[in-house]
Amino acid sequence: MASIKDIAKQAGVSISTVSYALNGSEKVTKETAARILAIAKELNYVPHAAARLLKTKKSNLIGIFLTDFSGNFYGDLLQGVKDYLHLRGYDLLVCSGSQSRRLIAERMIDGAIILDETFSTEELLQYTNNGHKAVVLDRELNHSHINQVLLDNKAGATLAMEYLIEQGHDKIYTVTGPEGSYDANQRLRAVHQVIARIPQVEFHEISGDFSKAAGEAAAKRIANEYTRPVAVFCLNDEMAIGLYRYIRIHSDLIIGEHIHLIGFDNIELAQFIQPRLATINYSMHKWGALASEQLLKMLSGESVEPERIYVSLIKGETIKALN
Repeated sequence: MASIKDIAKQAGVSISTVSYALNGSEKVTKETAARILAIAKELNYVPHAAARLLKTKKSNLIGIFLTDFSGNFYGDLLQGVKDYLHLRGYDLLVCSGSQSRRLIAERMIDGAIILDETFSTEELLQYTNNGHKAVVLDRELNHSHINQVLLDNKAGATLAMEYLIEQGHDKIYTVTGPEGSYDANQRLRAVHQVIARIPQVEFHEISGDFSKAAGEAAAKRIANEYTRPVAVFCLNDEMAIGLYRYIRIHSDLIIGEHIHLIGFDNIELAQFIQPRLATINYSMHKWGALASEQLLKMLSGESVEPERIYVSLIKGETIKALN
């Protein structure tokens, strides 16, 4: 692999002159810079990232840290992050797992966006106490180097529950999410608050983990217990789709008649379920873009405030009210 030294030798200039040319410095004439860049291209020169970081203190890379990449959830979110960063000269690294967090400590990325329940708050605070900047999408923290862009989970879960109750249901199941998930816990808290106001509703809670398999397991239990029309609030669309699939294949029950179902997230696949899956909608693309905007503002020294992504209800197309 060619080095700056190789370029300098072929160009007949000093190493410092090559460095100035490669970094666009005005200390080198346009003619000399053009000749050096042509030689660098000819030699397939690739800048050494660590050396460049030492010099510029900037990588123009942003890392987003996710628990995993499963399901249909992340696509629009990542696209929103990527689109915003690209317009401002940054690239995106998508990271998962504890080893990838070294990128923060080693300053290989300029800032971090966190949507990873396995990324402990204690570890995150260690980084930010050392000057690293982060935007969190999955927790509430008060720190000068951390800002938060959160979903309005409480409003969304309240809309979902009230929608089902308005159909006249007096028996409601909720399929929960992963125990460590901030979003799942916020949604479940709102569910409990609604139920506490309407004690005549028979309420059942089924453990889930945001996967289609969890939805299928919940559907099996609901089908076995079925005696009258029921409503089900799955705390995300993945589980709702798993539940729908099981009921359609393995039972005589009909979604929209025997079981009224609502999810959360309005993922693309939910739009193709028939009857149309009722769900809580928000812009994942906007969520990603806003998180990126906040992080870049922090990196440039601008002041920022916590932001919230608002939600709305999408009703199922064929749901039949009981009353």
